[in-house]
Amino acid sequence: MNCVRPGDLLKAITIHARQDCSLGDILLARGMISEDDLLSAEERRWNCCHINPEIHAPDPRLIALIGTRFCLEHRVLPWRQIGQSIVLLTSDPDHFARATAVLPDTFPPVSMALCTQRRLTNALLDQNQLSLAQEAETCVAEDESFRSRKHHLLRWKLAIPGIGILAAAVFFPAVFLAGLFFWSILTLMAFTIMKVAACFAQQKHHREQAKQEAPHPRLAPPIRLPRVSVLVPLFRENQIAEQLIKRLSLLEYPRELLEICLVAEEDDLVTLHAISETELPDWMRPVVVPAGKLRTKPRALNFALDFCSGSIIGVYDAEDAPDPDQIHKIVRRFSERGPEVVCLQGVLDYYNARTNWLSRCFTIEYATWFRVVLPGIMRLGFAIPLGGTTLFFRRAALEKLGRWDAYNVTEDADLGIRLARYGYRAEIIETVTHEEANCRVIPWIKQRSRWIKGFAATWAVHMRAPRLLWQQLGAWKFLGFQIMFLCTLSQFVLAPLLWSLWLVPLGIGHPLHAILPNWVFLSVAGLFILTEAITIAVGIYAVSGKEHRFLSLWVPTLHFYFPLGALASYKGLWELILSPFYWDKTSHGHFQPADNAD
Repeated sequence: MNCVRPGDLLKAITIHARQDCSLGDILLARGMISEDDLLSAEERRWNCCHINPEIHAPDPRLIALIGTRFCLEHRVLPWRQIGQSIVLLTSDPDHFARATAVLPDTFPPVSMALCTQRRLTNALLDQNQLSLAQEAETCVAEDESFRSRKHHLLRWKLAIPGIGILAAAVFFPAVFLAGLFFWSILTLMAFTIMKVAACFAQQKHHREQAKQEAPHPRLAPPIRLPRVSVLVPLFRENQIAEQLIKRLSLLEYPRELLEICLVAEEDDLVTLHAISETELPDWMRPVVVPAGKLRTKPRALNFALDFCSGSIIGVYDAEDAPDPDQIHKIVRRFSERGPEVVCLQGVLDYYNARTNWLSRCFTIEYATWFRVVLPGIMRLGFAIPLGGTTLFFRRAALEKLGRWDAYNVTEDADLGIRLARYGYRAEIIETVTHEEANCRVIPWIKQRSRWIKGFAATWAVHMRAPRLLWQQLGAWKFLGFQIMFLCTLSQFVLAPLLWSLWLVPLGIGHPLHAILPNWVFLSVAGLFILTEAITIAVGIYAVSGKEHRFLSLWVPTLHFYFPLGALASYKGLWELILSPFYWDKTSHGHFQPADNAD
């Protein structure tokens, strides 16, 4: 290779001996050679020509014989039939024989020609993007997807019990009010008990770690590191592209084994323009999702997954700033765990926690969730409702699970339950990704309403067959599922009823006084105040670390923060009836780490 400096070539050969990728990928990823020079060198090496399928289009009938996904997986493209053989383009000639060995028996003889991976991918997209987009919407089996809850049926299923509740409120108001209070207290106690148990489980884990004189010996990392593909879905992100690329460029994983896909919608001209104005490294590229009636993050993820080559698939959000060693930690943890652990969830935090009161409260809430509740319930043996970013999957298991449900606006939480139903496990890993806290009231309500709508959709989907869910999860995880989803939804919707109990310490009469004996009413009020105190205590524990200690004084103000969640729940449930698949997108790039000033 005269186009590569001898020193660079020697370095690439040395790396190739311990990395699971081609020599050409190493040279390209490290900027040692241009794409055209590599193609010319491969032509001389393999004594064959190259063809540009973007100029000379392939025969779509030949692609249909083996399928687009086969072509993408094996990096080949049936071009045209010449005589008795088919010219099969490849961007990976070293593995051409492996690809031809798994061709259908009925496929005609082939001859090899070369093509760059970028051109091969673009040619496949030109021919098959609509079919791939349709497949992206139906990856999950219909009985496991929210799409089978037809819009008009969903309205009736929600309207009928709603009418019954309204009738009970009109004709039996006292009984109705008492029943609502009983249910709200019951769900509050259930969630509080789970939170306390999770907190104790996490404290026990920390104590055991502190007692260890030396850390447990870790398994050596894999001799040949795996290829990791990271999907970054973007939508209307005109302010984030440059910062995102800078942050992801800090990742320390070998560039030839790292693939970052910036996933943008075809008609999202704002994001596409921002990407086009930014110089991308060779290991980072855009994936454009065809426009459709459905526009959700999981649909975009499903479409982009076909264009990934990694055996580990990660997901980041547009504003994420992951720890530089994060992917190394992910790879090591997967190598230490058995095949039943198919997902790793990182810890999410905020880099603009000091921006205003709302950002402080949001940071406290996230610290409680990701540093106490989620790792705690993992140690308790419950299924984990995943967060939407800093997620990493074993690709084979993700494909078996059907990828993401394109119709669920909290596809992450749904996937966490689905993988538990299949007998898999997810784990929380102690690596942090910093995000931008949504600290403007209206956008916060919009974001939270989408989460609540998605939680309701997830509960409805998995409760279609409660007996089957019980059998697949077992009694313990089934109980945890009800607490995590049904109790959470109930708490948001019925929160104003519970807040009315604050009238009692103020000496103001309460409607329940006329219904319940005094000792019962006081017991209910006492339980409510106790749970509020526990919420404060757990919040203070969650922010007791050095980085968040300044937030301790702000924890009691969560009482004024959670009412926003109640407003969001009404918006979310209303949308669940009228527009269940609508994605109320959160915009990013408004607050940078430099804004962290009191």
